[in-house]
Amino acid sequence: MQTPTINSPIRSLAACAALVLLVSGCDSQRPDAAQIAAPGSADMASAPAPDAWLGKWNGPEGTFLQLDGGDGRYEVTIQNLDGPATFQGTAVGDQVTFERNGVKETISASDGAETGMKWLSEKSDCLTVRPGEGYCRD
Repeated sequence: MQTPTINSPIRSLAACAALVLLVSGCDSQRPDAAQIAAPGSADMASAPAPDAWLGKWNGPEGTFLQLDGGDGRYEVTIQNLDGPATFQGTAVGDQVTFERNGVKETISASDGAETGMKWLSEKSDCLTVRPGEGYCRD
């Protein structure tokens, strides 16, 4: 006497269904490229925009702006014709604010033309404190 077996088409269908579930389950576990963060990208996303401005920016006739620090707090050194002066700055959005001689000043990204200074008019990577006071990267 032969033992009863499961019908062959039903067995094949069940095996195919199990295989489909297994394959689709694996696919849903794989993150897409947008979900995978590049190394350090979380830090850059949370860093204030002015952090990219750190370093020295040159103006005409030996003047410069030096921005040090980061993470929203900065030491702003401005060398003008009278000599260097240092101020404490804070990131506010995509700008740095600081107080100089009792006046609130704002540093913002610009191009040479926006500085209002003919010596810098051809430059493209600049910071402007106020019209007529700008500094650029060479």
